[in-house]
Amino acid sequence: MTPGGSTPVAPGGGLRARMRRMPIVLRLVLTVALAMSVVLCGAAALVYWRVQYALDRQLDEDLTAYQHSLAMAVRTGGQLPAAPTGSTYQILDAGGRVLQAGEAARGRQLLTAAEFEDVTAGRTVRRDQGALLPISPDPLRLEATRVRRRGTTVVAVAAVARGHRDEALRELLGQLGLASGLTLLAASYVGYRTARAALGPVERYRHGAATLADGAQGLRLPVPADRDDELTRLGHTLNRMLDHLEASTERERRFIADASHELRTPLTLLRAELDLALHRPRTSEELTATLRAVDTEVHRLIDLSNALLDLEQLGSGEQIRRTSVDVADLVHTATDRHRKAAARDGRALLLAVVPAAVRVDPRWVEPAIANLVDNALRHGHGEVRVQAEATEGRLRLSVTDQGPGFPPTFLSKAFDRFARAEASRTSPGSGLGLALVAAVAASHDGTAHAANTGHGAKVTLDIPC
Repeated sequence: MTPGGSTPVAPGGGLRARMRRMPIVLRLVLTVALAMSVVLCGAAALVYWRVQYALDRQLDEDLTAYQHSLAMAVRTGGQLPAAPTGSTYQILDAGGRVLQAGEAARGRQLLTAAEFEDVTAGRTVRRDQGALLPISPDPLRLEATRVRRRGTTVVAVAAVARGHRDEALRELLGQLGLASGLTLLAASYVGYRTARAALGPVERYRHGAATLADGAQGLRLPVPADRDDELTRLGHTLNRMLDHLEASTERERRFIADASHELRTPLTLLRAELDLALHRPRTSEELTATLRAVDTEVHRLIDLSNALLDLEQLGSGEQIRRTSVDVADLVHTATDRHRKAAARDGRALLLAVVPAAVRVDPRWVEPAIANLVDNALRHGHGEVRVQAEATEGRLRLSVTDQGPGFPPTFLSKAFDRFARAEASRTSPGSGLGLALVAAVAASHDGTAHAANTGHGAKVTLDIPC
């Protein structure tokens, strides 16, 4: 730790840290440039090696032929062969003195002392004299061998000019360097344009997300409809996420609005009953009546809160856990709790259920059936009939009564939250029963339908099973 409390950055991490801080486009361009540099250097090295190999092989063949002719002439004492253009020779005695030399080899030593000793020992020496770079004057490739002449040993050194070979290689290096540089620039430019084109949608997505973060509502990321690549799929995924977030936000807003609106009335009534009871001394009968009124409102609050929480749980996309249950058992369990209320009012609760195994979530389907029966008992008249059958992979369940039915203007909004027909506004209930039924149907990928039969109301639940 430094005295100021900060941790020093390791020297080896400086370059990596700077790379991480670079824009992605620049990092991609640098990566492409580095990769292309490696590829171009490898390709240039291969081309250079192949050309150099071809030139060296031709030069070696010329040198070998010239050396063979020179050694033969020295051995037989004949006339020395004419040297190829730019080539030369030297004939050295056993002491290293130059006996004969071509014009280009006069006044210069072609062999070093160590090389001369190697040749006199019987070894052949071949080497280059002069460098490719920097440019050397009169570069040569020479070959020296030991030759017997008239009972004595001499050293014959043949040398051919290397200038054309070196000039060709230097020209090749220049062309390879120019071509590689231009190719690297072109590849970097193409990489830059490609990276900008590829990351353009990401920048548009970022701008759209920034707009949403600033509080804009209902906006979606601009995703091209005529493409199907990784970025467009990312855009569609983000838009679906925004849809879910907006739906979640809307559910929260609606839940808060519904709760604050519907809970205000029973809480106000509770407060009024308590204030009235505390305003002056009350008799035991008056206190009992007040407590009963308070108890009614408390139960109403509990039912309302439970219904709101159930709707919110279903609307939040909770995973439905389907299990195999018998539809007759499901209907009997849901309706048994209402038989006493029906008998007390002198009404019949009739069941017409075809036994079958269905795959539904009984945690939600059972209370949905119970809500339909409860609505029929509270708002309808006469007998209540529950019919259920499972055919063609669908469970169709309906509850009918013999009451006045739904008002025609109410049918289109029967499943809305807190929607209540005018005739039922004075009866108990929160207006959430049918909304819960519709939510249960939707969570099972099904539908709920309300209609009048001419002699009563009918609500049908149709869900795949």
